Amino acid sequence: MTLHLHFAIEYVLAIIAGVAILITPRLLNYIVAIYLIVVGIIGILGIKM
Repeated sequence: MTLHLHFAIEYVLAIIAGVAILITPRLLNYIVAIYLIVVGIIGILGIKM
């Protein structure tokens, strides 16, 4: 159940990020940077989603 929720959140974030990039391509750098920072912190802390 938790794994399914994790994938659903990633898909929703991917759709939102894709739409934001289409609207304002300059946001791509910020979106990628924030995503990488968040994933890194989650990985270091071992947080399970």
